[in-house]
Amino acid sequence: MKGVNVGVAPVTYGTGDRAPRGEYGRARSDYTCAQDFAQYTEADHATYRRLYERQLQQLPGLACDEFISAVHKLGAPEQIPRFDDISERLMKATGWQIVGVPGLIPEEAFFSLLAEQRFPVTDWIRKPEEFDYVVEPDIFHDLFGHVPLLFNPVFADYMQAYGAGGMKASRLDACELLARLYWYTVEFGLIHTPQGLRAYGAGILSSAGELRYSVTSPEPKRVGFDLQRLMRSRYRIDTFQASYFVIDSFQQLFDATAPDFTAVYREVRESILAEGEIDAGQVLPGERLYSTV
Repeated sequence: MKGVNVGVAPVTYGTGDRAPRGEYGRARSDYTCAQDFAQYTEADHATYRRLYERQLQQLPGLACDEFISAVHKLGAPEQIPRFDDISERLMKATGWQIVGVPGLIPEEAFFSLLAEQRFPVTDWIRKPEEFDYVVEPDIFHDLFGHVPLLFNPVFADYMQAYGAGGMKASRLDACELLARLYWYTVEFGLIHTPQGLRAYGAGILSSAGELRYSVTSPEPKRVGFDLQRLMRSRYRIDTFQASYFVIDSFQQLFDATAPDFTAVYREVRESILAEGEIDAGQVLPGERLYSTV
């Protein structure tokens, strides 16, 4: 599994074909582990603070309002937050909590945690020399990128529905199709607002370079959200995205993905057999595109 220059791995689950970085011997049977707060050095806290402050400055005009209004709920950025403190606030808001994990975890464990309203957060942080590039998701990517929108009830419900759907996808051998949904929404999703395009995907929001690129660059294609079209679409893991999918609201996202996907998977597979997969950056005739203006 490759890393990408925006600082995240292809998906936040699955250990790929290489040895994962975390210390898995301390994990419980569900792959969660206690946050060992004492492990963090002053350099670790400084790295988190620098990352937080850099990304916070980029948010206005690029991140969606729901994210901006919730990011402060992570707590003061002077040090790495304690998971229990965030979970207490999150539980009151949407019924979710965050749990520590050593790193990337198997698909079914990841899906199960989401279905139980427990979001897995990697508990180690990148080294200073990895400030702009880290192969696997670390605590900054998981906390800053993912957790703020879990304070939004509709998005939180979407994440729980995704987890439940993932458990079924494992039985239907459809994890690759569902991974594309996660990639193009949870990690690299854009939303259309009255003020223009804004980012809500964690891979964008935690990236030093892709946040501005995704919203303002004329290079990538920004396609109106279509579930089956998305599941046929390849994605890039070695550079900024060539395609982004744009939703009109989090409710649209939830409504489109809440139903049983059994028939959807069948139709997508039939389309792939008949017409092939869609390359990243490819535009189909007649589809809705969004400009940067």
